[in-house]
Amino acid sequence: MSRALIYFVGLSFFKWQALSLHSSTSTHFTSSFSLSLMGFLGSQQWLLLFVFAFAITRCTLLARADLPGTWELLVTNAGIASMHTAVTRFNTVVLLDRTNIGPSRKMLIKGHCRFDKNDPVLKRDCYAHSVLFDLQTNQIRPLMILTDTWCSSGQFLPDGTLLQTGGDLDGYKKIRKFSPCEATGSCDWVELQDVALVNGRWYSTNQILPDGTVIIVGGKGANTVEYYPPRKNGAVSFPFLIDAEDKQMDNLYPYVHLLPNGHLFIFANNQAVLYDHETNTIVKNYPPLDGGPRNYPSAGSSVMLALEGDFSTAVIVVCGGAQYGAFIERSTDTPAHGSCGRIVATSDPPGWEMEDMPFGRIMGDMVMLPTGEVLIINGAQAGTQGFELASNPCLFPVLYRPDQPVGLRFMTLNPGTVPRLYHSTANLLPDGRVLVAGSNPHYFYKFNAEYPTELRIEAFSPEYLSPDRANLRPAIEEILETIRYGEAFDVFVSVPLPVVGILEVNLGNAPFATHSFSQGQRLVKLTVTPSVPDSAGRYRVGCTAPPNAAVAPPGYYMAFVVNQGVPSVARWVHLVV
Repeated sequence: MSRALIYFVGLSFFKWQALSLHSSTSTHFTSSFSLSLMGFLGSQQWLLLFVFAFAITRCTLLARADLPGTWELLVTNAGIASMHTAVTRFNTVVLLDRTNIGPSRKMLIKGHCRFDKNDPVLKRDCYAHSVLFDLQTNQIRPLMILTDTWCSSGQFLPDGTLLQTGGDLDGYKKIRKFSPCEATGSCDWVELQDVALVNGRWYSTNQILPDGTVIIVGGKGANTVEYYPPRKNGAVSFPFLIDAEDKQMDNLYPYVHLLPNGHLFIFANNQAVLYDHETNTIVKNYPPLDGGPRNYPSAGSSVMLALEGDFSTAVIVVCGGAQYGAFIERSTDTPAHGSCGRIVATSDPPGWEMEDMPFGRIMGDMVMLPTGEVLIINGAQAGTQGFELASNPCLFPVLYRPDQPVGLRFMTLNPGTVPRLYHSTANLLPDGRVLVAGSNPHYFYKFNAEYPTELRIEAFSPEYLSPDRANLRPAIEEILETIRYGEAFDVFVSVPLPVVGILEVNLGNAPFATHSFSQGQRLVKLTVTPSVPDSAGRYRVGCTAPPNAAVAPPGYYMAFVVNQGVPSVARWVHLVV
């Protein structure tokens, strides 16, 4: 056994151990250990080191298995690699790729082929490029898309219809709709013939507004905003996107959050503004975020934390991203950012609070959990967005705990085994799990590669779903199917163990997840009264619906009851005016 090999074994272990400490000091730790280890080797105690490294490596593998959270393989072959994913109120999931990708692994229904003389691969395309996944049966049904949805955007409308806009080539100005149905139904995509986008939208972002309309922001070469249904003024110039552009773009797929004051927080590259969508004016410029670009093609991710209390405060978090220049240089090994910026968007003057994740991460997805915590999952630790431009998959999810002090907010979770790189997604499910799908870092489907096209669908279960917390898990026995703004209503809940403390009732919407950002994502913690036992052995929780549509736009929401950090299975409720 050579000294070099022993040194490598020992150093590799300590690097891993340093990461598991969830500390931003891991680099200093491993550097210091490296010097100590070389000195140790110089004392000729190599045999002792070998035995020591072997023993602690075994312990490390056991400790790794004990990290919180569990993984489950749901489907081995979804037929497509999902670039865009959305959960419907019928507990089905829409998965969507792009049309000009050649053969997928799922055929359309016989007789339903797409004909496109301009398609470079398939003029007659009988393959599905969108599917519907039934969460109850794990069955896959093919859906039919007619025009290219590559790097498009989407949002659910107040009636539960999924609006889908833009794409590339023949899909550049297209508007599509998917009206969900029961899993046994035959609902499918419809392309609107009587209306189109004013500007082509490729890499744009959608956000539902308080009046139920949708704003469509930016896109490659489109430094404008427009609306659906269309407004009379058509597309409106938005110079902020020009200011945020650099030589490698970095202003695409801007992060858009609807604040409870009705304005929009819009972030692109490393800059952010407060935008009044009614007057199409910028109300405020926020200070720039340190650490380089954060949007496509250098994207990390972003989330607005749960709205609660009097709903006057909105906090935005932006995490990760690629270093500037990685995309231009097509560098696959440039380390990703590990920094996060957190800002109270409704404060005056606002400022960014910085902290570091346990890992640098590009292309991570930030998913709002029913508890108000944030799951950061998917992505890579080096490279940038784009085809075959990333390496070193980040298999470890991270839990972000907003209520903890700086330095204690991140917890490393149980790693997966499937790399989820470019064009992967993550979505909260009604049962509290997180659906993970996609990853295709290649222009076409390619399975004989280091990071192949990924057709598997997985679910990650956070620690709150562990068996030792089953006695805390509430079940919703009764809740209104339709609630109105400001309305008082009761929720009836059963819990295996007696309730201690407050039962939360939290509303989470179903966003459109694509390119490391969940468009429209939102969690609202309702005002509740202490639970009261009733004669049927249940608990009655008095709730008040959100006060207005700026706090929670109209539409369908997953209603979760949370008991001591453990959520129920959600019931879908319709929030209406």
